Amino acid sequence: MKRAKVVFISTPALGNIVPIIEFAKLFTQKNKNLSATILLINIPQRPLVQSYIDSLATATATGNIHFLSLPVADPPSLDQFEATIGFLSLLIQHHTLQVKNALIDLISDSDSDSDSGQVVGFFIDMFCTSFIDVAKELNIPCYLYFASPATFLSFMLHLPILDAQVSTNIEFKDSSNDFNILGFSNPVPIKCFPSFMLKRHRDGYSWFLHHAKRYKETKGIIVNTFQELEPFCLNSLVHTTSHVVPPIYPIGPVVDHNGPAQWHQDSWGHENVMKWLDNQEPSSVIFLSFGSMGSLKVSQVIEIAKGLEKAGHPFLWAIREAPKDKRELPNDYTNLEEILPNGFLESTKGKGLVCGLVPQVTILAHKAIGGFVSHCGWNSILESLYYGVPIGTWPIYAEQHLNAFELVKELDLAVEITMDYRDGTTLVSSEEVAKGVKKLMDGDGEVRQRFKKMSEKCKDVWKENGSSSNFLAHLIDELMAVI
Repeated sequence: MKRAKVVFISTPALGNIVPIIEFAKLFTQKNKNLSATILLINIPQRPLVQSYIDSLATATATGNIHFLSLPVADPPSLDQFEATIGFLSLLIQHHTLQVKNALIDLISDSDSDSDSGQVVGFFIDMFCTSFIDVAKELNIPCYLYFASPATFLSFMLHLPILDAQVSTNIEFKDSSNDFNILGFSNPVPIKCFPSFMLKRHRDGYSWFLHHAKRYKETKGIIVNTFQELEPFCLNSLVHTTSHVVPPIYPIGPVVDHNGPAQWHQDSWGHENVMKWLDNQEPSSVIFLSFGSMGSLKVSQVIEIAKGLEKAGHPFLWAIREAPKDKRELPNDYTNLEEILPNGFLESTKGKGLVCGLVPQVTILAHKAIGGFVSHCGWNSILESLYYGVPIGTWPIYAEQHLNAFELVKELDLAVEITMDYRDGTTLVSSEEVAKGVKKLMDGDGEVRQRFKKMSEKCKDVWKENGSSSNFLAHLIDELMAVI
């Protein structure tokens, strides 16, 4: 059988890079005649992300996967954007020439060496739509790799319709309390809309709308989900008549089982955290983490601390300090005593552990973890599902509020701690924290049982003739058919 190449590129953010790399690995494992080249966009403005990119660029090619670090492009000036997505979208757009040259080189290699295989597919992520034009120019089939759930994909595809429904001089929050959106069985309340929808006249909204309009130009859309998890939404997308949708491939869950432990500097002593967990009873510890980009105001941190004391469960709590610049990521606190209630660390010694960024997937896999208070990033949700750790919802930014709404209202797979938290405008009280933690951790409730059953299903999809395995095989067959 002839060899072939597939090329991938993603937004330089951990939540985007990691799943697309893991997806590329699946490709090359499924078909040994396929090789993958991953184009890396550098982002010195975010040291944490850059350290991960550097670790990839300097790594020896693994199997049929190769990493190519693109030449650094001029970053956007500060006055060009208001929201982080504006900065990232412009940064990506500035790499158009570098991406085009890299693809031309890969095509040239194929022409000069028939054994290396021709480029049969170019996979972009949700914010890399500027490269659709490059793929068209070079006559390479272009696919969208969507690392978020099918519900958010449906929301994005529906966004131009929403935009047309509501007068441009009105904010969505002032127009209606609920919206009927394709892919959701329940009306979606405004309070659960993604963060970018709350300020319609800022560049964050305009960029999301811009990207959403271009998704239909791709040859197909791969979603990091599985048929058994989001059947209503996936069926709605396939059978919609409101607009034309490219073929949908639910190929997930795609999970990085190693996490940052292999590349992130060990500033918090990952080994000590794991040793502490080793001394806890099975399924007894509540784990609180809000992701690499998540941080909370000190007033909210204090309420969580008081709530954990009231709940009385052993806890592992990752706290991050808000960044000073919107282009940067949160950092670990250097002095936790300055932000926690007086005496908290002493009174909870042995009962709880407070830390900074830790290898989340490694912790979720530990037998001591019995519940996860999560920001509801989709990667975190899939990791929790895979390792069977029930979720308490605490969304912060991006599409996380929509994810929380899906888990609680659409799928009945999570305990609601909050679904509409907005840092700086809302405050979850210590009583609410304690109540949510107790509900999540106590007993074998119906939500916990449903979650465990779905956890079993998410492993079955990768077995022979499992739904995700079959969708991946179908996609590869489609790619290889052009040779």
